[in-house]
Amino acid sequence: MQKVFVPSLTKRSYRTIWLVILVLLSFSLFMLNLLLGSVSIPVEDIFKIIIGSNIENESWSFIILKSRLPQTITAMLAGAGLAVGGLQMQTLFRNPLAGPSILGISSGAGLGVAIVLMFAGKIGGVALSGFGLAGHLSVAAAAFAGAMVVLMLVLFLSRHIKDNAVLLIVGIMVGYAASALVGILKFYSMREDVHAYVIWGLGSFSTVNWSQMKILFPVVILGLTGSFFLVKPLNVMLLGEQYAGNLGVNIRISKFLIILITGLLTATITAFCGPIAFLGLAVPHLTKGLLRTSDHKILLPAVIFFGCAVALFSNLIARMPGFEGGLPINAVTSIIGAPVVLSVILRRRNFRKAGF
Repeated sequence: MQKVFVPSLTKRSYRTIWLVILVLLSFSLFMLNLLLGSVSIPVEDIFKIIIGSNIENESWSFIILKSRLPQTITAMLAGAGLAVGGLQMQTLFRNPLAGPSILGISSGAGLGVAIVLMFAGKIGGVALSGFGLAGHLSVAAAAFAGAMVVLMLVLFLSRHIKDNAVLLIVGIMVGYAASALVGILKFYSMREDVHAYVIWGLGSFSTVNWSQMKILFPVVILGLTGSFFLVKPLNVMLLGEQYAGNLGVNIRISKFLIILITGLLTATITAFCGPIAFLGLAVPHLTKGLLRTSDHKILLPAVIFFGCAVALFSNLIARMPGFEGGLPINAVTSIIGAPVVLSVILRRRNFRKAGF
């Protein structure tokens, strides 16, 4: 009997299939986020609402357009932005435990929020959390301002510090200093504002409305687009900065742009969603393990869709029936991300024991 030769999948075909799966998974989770909730809405009516057709039940239009759709888009933007930021930081510092908040930018956002909350209570005598939408906009603006101050400081230092390890330590110390100041400010703040700060720190995709989306969407898309122009420098940096310099890559400019794009993505997402844990740290590792490559030309689009999928899945879990008011996003992302980080640490430890 003649044997039939079945060609195995090439690496390119294997990665293309997984990329298609990630795109389909993201789209499926996008639809599930619109479909599932405390109010059951038929799929055909959801499509009619999205394309602008009128339906009999106006409350369904309100739920989709004012709550579920902006929340779902926010989750996708946050997941993609933080995943790309994490990938870039891990490549730049050649550290598998680096994430988008490693340079203290999230801590700077927290410091900005703490300052605004404290002064609103101490000077005005009224908790900022009681101002509704105006209070939320003030918190978002303060978070963005604090994050940008730290980002500007890190960018300034990056032009004068050539050693990435030293820059990484400086960023961590800036984060610790900001966290210490936050602790002092919380001690002197009103109880209501401390509670509001804690809630902000738990993270949420549900606080972004369409007015804020006009800022969040273009900034994140701009950052994601800019990251594609850094694919070549990121690939070469995997071989070491000295080798990259010999190949004609301007290390100083490349490092500056990588930190700028990651910082801009982290600052914007943190300002509107709060500090989202583990997404930027875990998703790049999951993507590398799935695609078995370190080529950023392949990793970057895959990380974007994988980040979207994980964020949408986390948002779906947080809104499951039985969790009154919804779980904090950080509670879900930490459950997903912590095992990934532990597996990375243990795998590296085993490699070292084996002499690799």
